Amino acid sequence: MSNVAMKSAHGSDVGHTGVEEFQNYIGGEWCSSKAERFDNINPAETSDIVGRFQASSAEDAERAVAAASAAFRSWKKMPISKRAVILNKAADHLEAHADRTAREMTREMGKSLGLAKDEILRSAQTLRFYAIEGQTLSGEVFPNDDPDMTVYTLREPLGVVSVITPWNFPISIPSRKIAPALITGNTAVFKPSSDAPLSGYRLAEAFVAAGLPKGVLNFVTGSAAEIGPAITVPPAIRAISFTGSTAAGERICRSVGFTTRTQMELGGKNPLIVMDDADLDHAVDLTVKGGFSLAGQACTGTSRVLVMKQVLAEFTERLVARVKTLKIGGGLVAGMDMGPLATARQLETVLNYIEIGKREATLLHGGERLTGAGYDGGYYVAPAIFTGVTQEMTIAREEIFGPVIAIIEVDSYADAIAKANDSEYGLSAAIVTRNPRVMHDFADDIQSGTVKINRTTTGNLVNAPFGGLKQSSTSTFRESGRTGLEFYTQTKTVYRGC
Repeated sequence: MSNVAMKSAHGSDVGHTGVEEFQNYIGGEWCSSKAERFDNINPAETSDIVGRFQASSAEDAERAVAAASAAFRSWKKMPISKRAVILNKAADHLEAHADRTAREMTREMGKSLGLAKDEILRSAQTLRFYAIEGQTLSGEVFPNDDPDMTVYTLREPLGVVSVITPWNFPISIPSRKIAPALITGNTAVFKPSSDAPLSGYRLAEAFVAAGLPKGVLNFVTGSAAEIGPAITVPPAIRAISFTGSTAAGERICRSVGFTTRTQMELGGKNPLIVMDDADLDHAVDLTVKGGFSLAGQACTGTSRVLVMKQVLAEFTERLVARVKTLKIGGGLVAGMDMGPLATARQLETVLNYIEIGKREATLLHGGERLTGAGYDGGYYVAPAIFTGVTQEMTIAREEIFGPVIAIIEVDSYADAIAKANDSEYGLSAAIVTRNPRVMHDFADDIQSGTVKINRTTTGNLVNAPFGGLKQSSTSTFRESGRTGLEFYTQTKTVYRGC
């Protein structure tokens, strides 16, 4: 831990080393942990320390849960219109500081500056959506035969919820979890990924600036191994909303009781089907955007491209030509198409999968770690394209979470659907075709929670439900849209006589 030279009123210290240290926010106070600290590293230039954060202990997490529990009753009783005002003010804060926060996001996890700013503005839109939509969530009145009795339902908050989020969309994913939780009267403990904690800090800061009462939102950084059980297992935790790997989601579900609601958004192995009548240039655009935007580090990213054999050679040629033109570099540099992988661990994982792919199939392009000027200080990999991929291969089945595309030949629509559905995942899927009948059939036939027709597998609307099937999501409640409110509420049926 560095010696403190200057203390900020907003939960951060600037030490003599020049590295800013950021604190937890527990019970309405910015506070430091008695535990160690960890550094947040720029994946485009690892000598750049973006910030220093609390490697919190289980005791810190327990205090956060206790603070959220203590704040619940009064927050639940606050009129929903006043809760909505706070969400709107937090959105104002995000928008007012979008340029600064976008630069920080790019530095801490690598996405381009434009994508980072878009994410921040979309997150503000999410807060505003729930500020309005939350005020329309109500119960029902039921007809009955007793003229002296009224039967109706109430929707009420659950209590304390835990929000655990990944590094790839470090503000938008927390926003779509925290906003519906708070507007419906719950209190929350928020643990961001240790690989992108500053963006989560800025979101918490926006709520603080908006006047959120003490204890309603608590922000704690640190490792999942150390603080995860303290914010998932206790009986005081009534719900957990988690986005991350399928393995981590399964561990959380096994650790909690049946009275704790879980909302798990997990892995994907998302297919894009290219039919023989497809606009091939459009199909290439969708493949590149879905597979290589954010360096392939999106849960809805395209990783399998199933191409009709009639157009396989031409599509592949056009795809390789397009990928060769991509500009790879730091996200703060204008005009870059793809940035670095987010962490050294992710770099190692992706390179290992590429080596497996080389033994299984044909590496047609890319796949090497980039070195030289502009690359040596970061985690850069050339986007990889594999051909000759078959269903049983590792690179066709396991989530890589990197810029790796597996091209699979298919000989009919039925073959394409069978291969697309032959996966433990079912998060997002897309097709490129001009045939209205195929479009209609695809929506029915594909086993995926998100279905795209002539659109990339990535992206979802603020006001539409989002979630997957099979191993990609729990089958309880969807995120986003109006359904995002339902997860955080329970129904009480009231029989009232005269």
